[in-house]
Formats: sequence, structure tokens, C-alpha cells
Amino acid sequence: MSATIVWFRQDLRLRDNPAFAAAVRRGGAVVPVYILDDAGEGDWRPGAASRWWLHHSLTSLAGALRKSGLRLILRRGESGPEIERLIRATGATAIFWNRRYAPASVARDAALKASLAKRGLEALSFNASLLFERDTVRNKSGAPFQVFTPFWRHCQSLEVEPPGRTPSAPFPAPDDWPASLELAALDLLPRVRWDREFSTKWEPGEAGALKNLNRFVAGPIEGYADERDRPGVGGTSALSPHLHFGEIGPRQVWAAVQALSKESGVFPANRGAQVFLNEIGWREFAHHLLFHFPQTPAEPLRPAFAEFPWRDDPDGLKAWQRGQTGYPIVDAGMRQLWATGWMHNRVRMISASFLVKHLRISWREGAAWFWDTLVDADLANNTLGWQWSAGCGADAAPYFRIFNPTLQARKFDPDGDYVRRWVPELARLPGRFVHEPWTAPNPVLAEAGVGLGADYPRPIVDHGAARIAALAAFKGMGRSHP
Repeated sequence: MSATIVWFRQDLRLRDNPAFAAAVRRGGAVVPVYILDDAGEGDWRPGAASRWWLHHSLTSLAGALRKSGLRLILRRGESGPEIERLIRATGATAIFWNRRYAPASVARDAALKASLAKRGLEALSFNASLLFERDTVRNKSGAPFQVFTPFWRHCQSLEVEPPGRTPSAPFPAPDDWPASLELAALDLLPRVRWDREFSTKWEPGEAGALKNLNRFVAGPIEGYADERDRPGVGGTSALSPHLHFGEIGPRQVWAAVQALSKESGVFPANRGAQVFLNEIGWREFAHHLLFHFPQTPAEPLRPAFAEFPWRDDPDGLKAWQRGQTGYPIVDAGMRQLWATGWMHNRVRMISASFLVKHLRISWREGAAWFWDTLVDADLANNTLGWQWSAGCGADAAPYFRIFNPTLQARKFDPDGDYVRRWVPELARLPGRFVHEPWTAPNPVLAEAGVGLGADYPRPIVDHGAARIAALAAFKGMGRSHP
């Protein structure tokens, strides 16, 4: 049997990898390949934080393949021509890959599959990143869902396939390997080392993903329903970057949660598990929307918002990006993002709401910043989250729902642990003032070593005034677009 090329993309694992398993079953040599194709991503090539993660994830995958008798061939350039060169170099008659769902990837893959099939080559794609295939979930009218609750209710009526069996190593290798770049030649790591704290928080790769999943289901999942909204207690799974890069698949996550139910006989095993699976459902919903509404990374799903009077405010945007807004919970989130490439989800909502409703800066600016700075920057999730915050997407928060960042901070970071961790200037403030230092008397500020406007900024906008202005802008839009 001739060689099979396995084209890795966002499926950087060997377990539950249907394309890789199918290549092994086919027989003949298996040639694993990763192609860094920036042009093929359209306007959404990986941001700086994602590229850091990708470097280390490829290192992990190459190591796992090497232990199993294979090499990971690295190339850089347009995917189609590079695959053609690999076909010539290996004599491969089959190319297998797992599907991606960004609009540019969908178009590229369809064209490539048609081109290869015309030449008699076997080109097969598989689902490795979703519980349910993108075009199989429809409402009763045959249209895509635009509201989460009926979408997820429908999904829960469907059967989730178990994870695929991992083929047994060693795997068949070609006699002669095609040329490969060194990983350093992909130039994924930052030249200015802003990533120093990344490696203390993250372990990219399949092994790190499985370790995180096992840690989570062994304990934190039980309290997830209550702890997931508290950024200071570490109650989340931290699986989002692993899922984005395909170091673990959602079927593996689903199966791990199912395993908790064996003793009780009830699925999900507890309220925490139920809420956690709902979050997996939101991930499915995000990809459902991206596939059916491919314009949404750049355009609002709700047409009325196309003419919303967003403000051009470079100074406000820079203050938000740098964690210098004067609202401690917002600044803590933005600094956590810069330092670790990740932000707690509750704080993402607060920070996003502040940008689009307090500053009235377009959600597109926020989405672009998150895209560049998040290690879990995912086009589907990023688009859903920002359009939800802005009120212009599917199942979105109403525009008139405007988070009060101080009240949110008191509710979800009641002791101020999260703010003190990421805004150390305020660490010595008493709890009653840590979320609103501008209300502290001067003697309290002096004792805590805080000089407002010097050590820490005063609020760049008043919450009450910003709320009134945002509602007025929304009502004005409603008059022209009922």
C-alpha cells in the first residue's frame, strides 16, 4: 500500500484523532505533516500568543510521533502547493485531515479536496473537534439555530460518539523521509520575551491537556457551578487552549465526565458536571454559528448594529489594553491576559462590556486584541463572545444590560484576591476600597501607598455617565432600525 499523508492542523494529538487512525488502518507508510500557512488563514492568521502555544504544541506532537517511529514533517507556505510537493516526494496516493471551521479554511479545504479527487487521489476529511458535525444540527424548519437553549436541547437528544481507539505503535514509516524545516524556521516564538510567565502556567501538548482534564474531573468539577465565576479561586478547567489546538477532543472530555457517573448511575454526575457540559455546548454553538454565518467575524449578526455609533478613542483603547482604566477588576483581567495569555471568563465578560458599553469602542477592536493576546484565541468562540457582549450577535446580552464593574467585582471577587494578584499597586488597600480606590479617604490611600493618578489611575470614565450615553446611543440606533 502506498503512503498516506496525514495533514495536522488544529488536531495536534494522537488519541481520538480520526484522520491519523484512518491513515494507520489504511496500511502503508504514514507521513505526518504540519504546514504553517499564514495566507490560508485569510485575515485571521494566528496571533502572537497563539503562535507561542503552537511552537510548544508542535514540539510535543513531534516528540510523541518520534517515540512511535514517525517524524513530523514541517513546511511553511501555501498548503496546496506544499501538499503537491509532498505527494511528489513520497509517492502518496492518499491525504487525510481533520476539518476546520473558519471560513477561509472551509473554502481552501473544499478546493483542495476537489483538485486531489480529480487526479484520482484519495482525499478524506474527518470530524475531530466537535461533538456534532457542523451541518447536521438544524431546527425544525431546517434552518440553523440562533439561540443557545433550543440548540443545546436538540444536541442533548443526539448521541455523542465515544472517543476513537488509538492505534498501536510503532506506526509504519516511509523508507525515505521528505525534507522538513526545523521548528525554529517557523519563527513562532516572540523575539521580545513578553512570554516569560506563560511557561509557569501552561503545558502545551497532548500530555498537558490530559493532565489538565484529569486534574479537573478529579475534584474541581464538583464545585464548578459555584466556583467558575470566581476568578480568584481557580475553579475552571483551563482546557480552552488545549481544545482550540486539538490536543484533546470534546469527545474525550465528554467521556471523562460520563465516567464520573458510573457509581451514581446518573449523567451528569452532579450540578458542576452539568454546568461544565453546558459550557462545552456553548463551544459547539459558537462553531455552529461561524459555519452558518461566516460573515460574523467582521460583521454583526444583527444588521441594525452595522450603523451603531462606535467611538474612535485611541487613548481609551490603549488604557483598556494596558490595564490602566482605573477600574481594578477590568485592569486585573487585562494584565492577567498580557502576562499569561488567558483571562478568566467572568472577567472577559466584564472587560468586554466595559470596552463596548462604557467606552463605546467597537467590539471588533476588542476581538482583534483578544485574538493577538489569547493562547486560546479561537475564531468561533472569540466572535460569539464579543458579539454577545456587544449585543449584536446570536443569543446576545441585550445592549441595555450594562455591567457595573464595581458591583461585578464585589460579587465575584469579594475579598479582592484576584485584583490584588494582578494589580499589586492596590494590594494593601482594605477590602471595602480595593474595587473602588477612588472612594478611599486620603489617609487610607496614603497608608496603602496608593497615589491616585500617580501609582494607579483614576477612572477614565464615570460609570453612571457612561451608562446613560450608551443607552442613548442604543435608543438612537433603534429609531433608525426598529
